[in-house]
Amino acid sequence: MIPTGQERATIVRRAVRVAVAASAGFYPLLYGAGLPVMALYALFAPIAVGLLSPVPGSGRQRVSVMLRALPPALVLATLGTLLAVQTWAAVGGMLAVGFVLAFAAVGGPRPAGVAPGLQLFYILACFPPYAPGTLGQRLVGLTLGVLALAACELLLPDPPAVSYPERLARALDEAARGAAPGGVPPEKLREAGARLRLASVPPAERPAGAGRTDRAREQGGRAVRRLLDQLATLAETPPTGPDPASAALLDRVSELCATCARFLRTGTGPPVARALEEAMRDFQAERVRLASGPPGERPPVEVLRRQSQVLALAESARMAEITTDIAVHGHPTEPAVPRRLFWYAELSTPRLWARRVTGNVTFRSVLFQNALRTALGLAAARAVAGSLDLSHGFWVLLAVLTLGRTTAGATWRAVRLAVAGNAAGALVAGALLIGLGPHTDAYAALLTPVMLVAFALGPLLCIAYAQGLFTLVVATAFAQIEPVTWRLSEARMIDVVTGSVIGLLCGLLAWPAGARREVHRAMAELLRVCAELVPVTAQAVLTPAGGSRAAPQTLPGVHRLRLAEAAYAQYRTEAPGEDTRTDWHAMLIAANHMLLGAHWLPRFGLRPEADASAPAAVWARATAEELVAETDRIAAELTGAPTPVRRWTAPDGPPPTPLSVDLEVWMTSLAHQLTRIDSSLTPSPDPDAPPVRPSRRRTAPLG
Repeated sequence: MIPTGQERATIVRRAVRVAVAASAGFYPLLYGAGLPVMALYALFAPIAVGLLSPVPGSGRQRVSVMLRALPPALVLATLGTLLAVQTWAAVGGMLAVGFVLAFAAVGGPRPAGVAPGLQLFYILACFPPYAPGTLGQRLVGLTLGVLALAACELLLPDPPAVSYPERLARALDEAARGAAPGGVPPEKLREAGARLRLASVPPAERPAGAGRTDRAREQGGRAVRRLLDQLATLAETPPTGPDPASAALLDRVSELCATCARFLRTGTGPPVARALEEAMRDFQAERVRLASGPPGERPPVEVLRRQSQVLALAESARMAEITTDIAVHGHPTEPAVPRRLFWYAELSTPRLWARRVTGNVTFRSVLFQNALRTALGLAAARAVAGSLDLSHGFWVLLAVLTLGRTTAGATWRAVRLAVAGNAAGALVAGALLIGLGPHTDAYAALLTPVMLVAFALGPLLCIAYAQGLFTLVVATAFAQIEPVTWRLSEARMIDVVTGSVIGLLCGLLAWPAGARREVHRAMAELLRVCAELVPVTAQAVLTPAGGSRAAPQTLPGVHRLRLAEAAYAQYRTEAPGEDTRTDWHAMLIAANHMLLGAHWLPRFGLRPEADASAPAAVWARATAEELVAETDRIAAELTGAPTPVRRWTAPDGPPPTPLSVDLEVWMTSLAHQLTRIDSSLTPSPDPDAPPVRPSRRRTAPLG
């Protein structure tokens, strides 16, 4: 993919920062103080943190992460220095350090970004010679290198990105205009919602942490996206008659959205607590009163359906209100209802982090898979480098760390380019070392320009150029520290090939398909678990007031949703141009639809009399069974299990009562989403293709 103008500018600024910071520590320490070990670490630290593991965010955000990562970096360098005494000790340390740091991705983009740099500090220190006497020089050089890079980040920062709270505020402003009279075109509302997708948000601004604030922002983004989509759907179906109750509730929604947007930006003037909820209850009571009147005075079914849509989008706005309160204050100032949906609101930060970690300690978690694959690959590379006594064996582990991908195919593509680039770079570096000989002043003059070119052109072009140019950086740097010959290029080539082979083997043996298989399994499990909520929700709505009803248990679905989101996020990074037909995002939306309906329908669906609920109960239970069966069939197809040929057998249209209309709107919307998912899984007809088995698709829409 060709970088945009803004991306090119960012790459060039990063190259300048890293080259200047590396030079600022390397030259004075080597030529002024005569401390080659300290100079090497001062050179390597900015490259490790600023280039090989770029931390996302603005300049100040990256500086904050670097300074907080400095103490762990010193600990890891110390640990690597001490464990270098024996190969087995270094391998054991690499296994533990590699897993812990790779698994740190559960903490969000910033821990995931700085983790490779921290691993490199251990890797560099854990190789022979075993020299604990140089530990002080190593730590001082590392510290000076990180501080120099932090200073360059402040002096030459990247432009700040739009924060996620501001994105939420802009989306809420759009929702406020969409709910007001006159409205906003449906396509603009959906575009505003799409801008809240985490895939379109810079990594540093994504609400990916485990604390209450980030969780509330992420949940708020979902609620606002759903609200915008509901407003777009409502705008596509204009009212067929007068409906002052819906107009009044939409005005309340518009006012609430504008207030929440202002509250997110300023932290002052919060919306009146529970005002919208009371308006929703009054709205539902009025619906029931009108629908219970004489037959000639009851509103048309189309009006009742529209009112049900308005009530559903008001619930989305209410969720946005609660999440805004938690995001701004860091905790709920009013009880967050329903508590099962806002389960995190009353938990402490340590408990939330414990849940995040334990929830990913499973072989179904792609974060756990990646951490285990990375740790085993690095430990194997350290064992091979130590057993074969490879010269500069550090490059073996560097190749595993930088060339490893989450799929075997992607790793093979990276390895091919890297080996080709290293071969070309080794030839040029060998010729350079032969031509310049022992003239260190020439290497000193070349180092900074070579770093600037390598760190800028490498990311701009491709991995082959990056590896080849980095070989030149290595040659010009090491030629100043100790006498070297053209065999340095040979050693690097051998080490890179060795690391590439180890990385390929790990990719082939440990989850070679990456997230492809996991995203199918995770989405299937998500749909199955959430589908179980449909009949329970229908039964809860149809149970008369005062009757015994089971509350839908949504926490299993929320847990499956997190795993499915992680698998989907990684899958999109692995195959951005492949499998564009399957609508994975529609599966996440359908799961959210089931989870949210399980909460708001029992709360706002008033219980009918026993004799009046019989027709609605028959329709709801039969339709719920059909929805569960259809969801199970889609889940089976996702996992490759046998899928029976079947058709919808939904009952006739439901009776026009407010309660059954609420269920009809919810279930019909879910049926349409399942239809969209099913069509994305069904290949397009090919007139030249051989005959296939009969179609699984239903012939009539639900409801």
